[in-house]
Amino acid sequence: MPENVTVQVGTQPIQIQTGHLAKQADGAVTVQLGDTIVLVAAVAALEPREGQDFFPLTVDYREKAAAAGKFPGGYFKREGRPTEKEILSCRMIDRPIRPLFPKGWFNEVQVQSILLSADGENDPDVLSIVGASAALMVSDIPWAGPLGAVRVGRVKGQFIANPTHSQMAESDLDLVYVGSETELVMFEGNAKEITDADFLAALSFGQVSCQPLIAAQKELAARAGKAKRTITQVVAPEEILAEAKALAGDRTLPALLTPGKLAREAAWRTLTEEVGAKLVEKFGAEKVTEFVQKDAFYYIQKEAVRNLILEAGRRLDGRGTEDIRPIQCQVGLLPRAHGSALFSRGETQTVTLATLGTTEDAQELDSYSGGETEKQFILHYNFPNFSVGETGRISGPGRREIGHGALAERSLEPMLPLKEFPYAVRVTSEIMESNGSTSMASVCGGTLALMDAGVPMIRPVAGISVGLCTEAGPQGGLARYRLMTDIIGWEDAFGDMDCKIAGTEKGITGFQLDLKLKGVPIHVMSEAIEKARLGRLHILKLMGETLAEPRKELSKYAPRILTLKINPEKIGALIGPGGKNIKRIVDESGCEINIEDDGTVQIYSVSAEGMDVARREIEQLTAEIEVGKLYRGRVVTIKEFGCFVEIFPGKDGLVHISELANFRVKQTEDIVKLGDEIWVKCLGVDEKGRVRLSRKAAMEERDKAERERQNAKAEPAP
Repeated sequence: MPENVTVQVGTQPIQIQTGHLAKQADGAVTVQLGDTIVLVAAVAALEPREGQDFFPLTVDYREKAAAAGKFPGGYFKREGRPTEKEILSCRMIDRPIRPLFPKGWFNEVQVQSILLSADGENDPDVLSIVGASAALMVSDIPWAGPLGAVRVGRVKGQFIANPTHSQMAESDLDLVYVGSETELVMFEGNAKEITDADFLAALSFGQVSCQPLIAAQKELAARAGKAKRTITQVVAPEEILAEAKALAGDRTLPALLTPGKLAREAAWRTLTEEVGAKLVEKFGAEKVTEFVQKDAFYYIQKEAVRNLILEAGRRLDGRGTEDIRPIQCQVGLLPRAHGSALFSRGETQTVTLATLGTTEDAQELDSYSGGETEKQFILHYNFPNFSVGETGRISGPGRREIGHGALAERSLEPMLPLKEFPYAVRVTSEIMESNGSTSMASVCGGTLALMDAGVPMIRPVAGISVGLCTEAGPQGGLARYRLMTDIIGWEDAFGDMDCKIAGTEKGITGFQLDLKLKGVPIHVMSEAIEKARLGRLHILKLMGETLAEPRKELSKYAPRILTLKINPEKIGALIGPGGKNIKRIVDESGCEINIEDDGTVQIYSVSAEGMDVARREIEQLTAEIEVGKLYRGRVVTIKEFGCFVEIFPGKDGLVHISELANFRVKQTEDIVKLGDEIWVKCLGVDEKGRVRLSRKAAMEERDKAERERQNAKAEPAP
């Protein structure tokens, strides 16, 4: 029997329904906002796969063209590999729900979301997060929900819950917020230099906005939810864990405090191999499996790292909790790139390259759910295996790489004046070395590369990651905690939070929060945001010592642009039959030429000579004849009463026989012949567009100008 609940969030109601579709799934719901509807279904395997030693959660989000009444593009007319938008939505659903599954439970879980109806105004990504929470709540799958999710915008200083695409076009904030009944669970998005105080206010607004959704899910689960299944959690036996800790003894901390990432990993690997062999010798290989060893050593390592941070305020590389690793910057690294930079922060290093192209190089997007259909700025992030000293499969970008690139892109875009800068812009971040927050290094390196390319950024952007280590109290909540600025890889792995915030000296432009906890109090996040502010100001200062502002000139290898304005009625003449004229100009000049419907013509060229050729040809094809102006034209027709002179291709005028010379002319041929090039002056254009020209007036004006020039040369210098 279908059950549904309706709740008001923002200005529109959201309806959650279960028991109508996908009834064989463990849990399934539809979520509707306006005419946008998503189906979310969750299924968990009854048994773990043999040898499974991790929690295999798969989240998939897909948009169907039919939801918007469209056909998919391409030859096959069928949806193919997930788009970047779909991949980012998968990650957005995955991150908040993952920490709420029980530890040590290894049954495979799949959460799938399908866009069934799209109204082009309400984005389905936030609805899918709500749907994932609701589907898990009504299922028998063990999960510590529910969660609420809301998009927060700000228009004219007022926060809006779940704004439409039309409202988002006027918003200076795009925040996706996920919360539990009492705590913050996840956020991500970007802003136009929002202040720390306003950002915190937006988080609080999001938390309040989530509560009706959480209450609605609890009501739906009470009416239609299944009893949660009994599960078996797999952990290392207590006796083996105790023996492993005893065998490692006082060698644990020296191994973890070994300087350098690779040396530290090698020291820990040597210790665990030695202790593992002794565990097998004592308990037997059947009892001390590979998983048992892995789980025991993970626990020992995690406990040691967290105790070091919480008890002593000491980190694995010797830093204090607020210390940022040494930073090195270099620009102009690569001679042929339009802009390039090297940014290093400790053992994290990226080479970033900026490339400028024509507006034809902008990325076009298939959009079934509304939103942007073209991207003028793109940032691509690449993470090769060698950056962490490993081998592995070499393939295209995975979900992590796409997510990191999107975060860096969102952080930089608010500071690019794309409406006034008529170029497509691409930044590629090539990670050379990784030990903590390569996405924020990509923001810093991207800023330097863009400024090195001469892109007129409004202000430089930098980013930093803040971590968290906590200890739970006996009644729940946090008994104590420490925040850490600029976390390294193991602090991310064994800590509780990775909070990335990017911005300028004036405010925040990009942000993303990942938690391993079930939630974090807002007051803790307030402290983290302040540490991130201090951190990015420190980094911006160091970046400014290398390059403080964009270069005044573009790279000599970047295309130059010249913008002309022509009469829109002349566009056809410029293009020519079958594109004949524009193709000829492109071939002769070597330029790229874009023509807008309003008559704006943009010429892109890396050659000044090519630019001049294109400009001259375009002006000749489209220029309007001006009264009183001199032109050099070719005689195309001889008549008894005068001659016709072509000034521009396809545009000529009559020089009457009386205007050929300053004396009486008996025959036109006495003065000009067919094909002669002569100077003429435009005397006027009648109502029918007929042009009157004069060779006599042109000669008089040119003679006068020459006499003035000679007189000026003859005058003695004062």
